[in-house]
Amino acid sequence: MKKILLIEDDLILRENTAELLEFSDYEVITASNGKIGLDMATNHLPDIIVCDIMMPELDGYGVLEALAKNNTTKYIPFIFLSAKTERQDVRKGMDLGADDYISKPFQEDELVSAIESRIAKAAILKDERTKIQNVQENGTEELRTLNDLKIFFDDNGTLFNYKKNHIIYEEGNNSNFIYLIIKGVIKCHKFDDQGKELTTALHKEDDLFGYTSFTQNIPYQETATVLKDTEMVGVSKSELKEVLNNNHKLTLELIQLLTDDLKDVKDQLLQMAYGTVHEKTASTIIKFAEKLNRKPDEPIRISRNDLASVAGIATETLIRTMSNFKKQGLIEMDGRNIKILDLQKLRHIY
Repeated sequence: MKKILLIEDDLILRENTAELLEFSDYEVITASNGKIGLDMATNHLPDIIVCDIMMPELDGYGVLEALAKNNTTKYIPFIFLSAKTERQDVRKGMDLGADDYISKPFQEDELVSAIESRIAKAAILKDERTKIQNVQENGTEELRTLNDLKIFFDDNGTLFNYKKNHIIYEEGNNSNFIYLIIKGVIKCHKFDDQGKELTTALHKEDDLFGYTSFTQNIPYQETATVLKDTEMVGVSKSELKEVLNNNHKLTLELIQLLTDDLKDVKDQLLQMAYGTVHEKTASTIIKFAEKLNRKPDEPIRISRNDLASVAGIATETLIRTMSNFKKQGLIEMDGRNIKILDLQKLRHIY
């Protein structure tokens, strides 16, 4: 049974929250303020900590900072549970290393889902740290696979949080960082001489992006914009270069990633050049659905311009084609929302 430490100074909320978590098969220990909670975290080493921010003795920020300085507690997942919902408060908590931020009042399933997700992630990262430690003890290279590299990003990268439509970088900016997406969706795009936008790539959770050259000071070759609220970590290009210099097997893995990216670009160009309008539209709708959701049949919210730029067709042509798909019962449209009704037939088109 997984153990949760709940730090909350409000007695009624503390007791009610503890009860609902116990109903979800967790062992719950509680603390009435941050100072007591910090002591309990050190003594009991819970699987996850859920903590209020505004508390006597020691606030939630202080608890998190103290835990991060202790080698025995720094990897314990930490969720803020607070009525402080101002953007600067959320950002401060995430910058300090919190895994999640849930606002009061909250839904029971929202809290339980966040706890389950963070415990699972912590277990995976713990396994990977153990593997890396074993590799180090055996005297072999520290990082060998892309998964090892992503753990390096997670442990050493700078955390960034962006809202939808935020521009992360623009074409021509200095390429200082390479990024790993923790959650969210990023669109990379360019503009031609007539100002028409062409989407060059879509990146989702667990994707690396932002690399141009690891040996030369080449600026970003495209613009990156947030399609879905995004959390990601960035590592400087100079730091990554040093990692690759010391881990040659990892370099080969990264070359394979770049090769796969190049193949995807070639496939997209071939589709744009030779595919029919129906094929391009069907392929693009499915591509966006897979990037934005884990289940393609869930509704997605995307602009027609973005769909058209990826498909390589005029927006008016795309709208007519989608209307045809709607008449055939393949998709459903409600404003900017698109829902795939018959995934198999849509795949069959291309």
